[in-house]
Amino acid sequence: MSELEKKEAIPDSHPLEAIGISSEVVRAFDWMGFKTLTSIQEKCIPLMMDGHDVIAIAPTGTGKTLGFGIPMLEYVNLDDPCVQEVVLAPTRELAQQIADELTHLAHFIKGLKIAVIYGGQPFVKQMRALERKPQVLVATPGRLLDHMERGNIRLNAVHTMVLDEADEMLKMGFIQDVEKIIESADPNRQLVMFSATTNQDVLTVSWKYQHDPIEIVVQAEAEDKPKITQYIIESDQKQKYDHLLYLLDTDQYKRIMIFCNTKDMTARLCERLKKAGYSAECLHGDVRQSQRDKVMSGFRKGEFEILVATDVAARGIDVDDVEAVFNYDLPDKQEFYVHRIGRTGRAKRAGVSFSFVSFRDSIRMDEILRYIHMTPITLCFDDFGTLCYKEDGKPFLEGV
Repeated sequence: MSELEKKEAIPDSHPLEAIGISSEVVRAFDWMGFKTLTSIQEKCIPLMMDGHDVIAIAPTGTGKTLGFGIPMLEYVNLDDPCVQEVVLAPTRELAQQIADELTHLAHFIKGLKIAVIYGGQPFVKQMRALERKPQVLVATPGRLLDHMERGNIRLNAVHTMVLDEADEMLKMGFIQDVEKIIESADPNRQLVMFSATTNQDVLTVSWKYQHDPIEIVVQAEAEDKPKITQYIIESDQKQKYDHLLYLLDTDQYKRIMIFCNTKDMTARLCERLKKAGYSAECLHGDVRQSQRDKVMSGFRKGEFEILVATDVAARGIDVDDVEAVFNYDLPDKQEFYVHRIGRTGRAKRAGVSFSFVSFRDSIRMDEILRYIHMTPITLCFDDFGTLCYKEDGKPFLEGV
């Protein structure tokens, strides 16, 4: 065999092995089905491994959890029963999802224990989890502070603290809780912040508590940009439900999220869909926590196809294989539009979004379009009730 042939026969090294990640985490990375690192992972993992504080500005769906999770697991001393790694998340749903992903990542690490605590969960259950002496803790700020004040948790041995979705967490009014939690840990701990945007609160926390942080900015473009085809459907208020059924009946999409602006509309639409024979459940502010957990678990497992939700209830939901998002109501805030459609097109999958827009909604839609700097494809129904491209009148389904 020639030297050239020998060189070509040598397989490329694993992207994680090249930066010194342990074989257990490399095996888990492969076991979870990942092949390559995303941009945020390529930038963040080496910096965290070198001990730097990091402030990362990155959109959702870019692999942030593994970006901070991989170096966190590398730091854990399995012989030390103290809490060593902490992740703060703004919502219960996001905290649970982070804990689930870290648990998968730690699949081959014997003796590593992870606990998740959040409001709405029984204290007895959380105390049992804490009695197992977890080295990694994922929590919402309020409930973590509650346990700390009761003496159930001490953070004096924390090596790394991560604030995920820091902008959302601080915007929701957790800034005092977050600061108390950070101040309870060793001042020399590593502090890493992930945020979709920079606001004054994020910058203030960084300035007060981070040590010479390195900033990472990952734009939602190129391979990291969610592959979402956006559509506007011209539809009067009275026609929206029938037009929604038209698209649902095409059987093109099996994993769907539908967004409404109010709890009442969310519940009513879900009930109408169920009566019409669709497999649907809903999430809104009045749904009790035990039911919310059951609904989210069922949606992740594919037990039903359609999740109808308000913006607040859907905050932090991170399901990789949502195929289509419907804006049944246009959101009140422009950024909510981005958060909504960002539920699809994740993990390098393609997704679609549909927004029902009446004449009355057109001004609101124009404001959203100026905010996102994009022009979705406009669809309309012809006189025969067929959904067509407005530009040329061709039937929409021929192009699906």
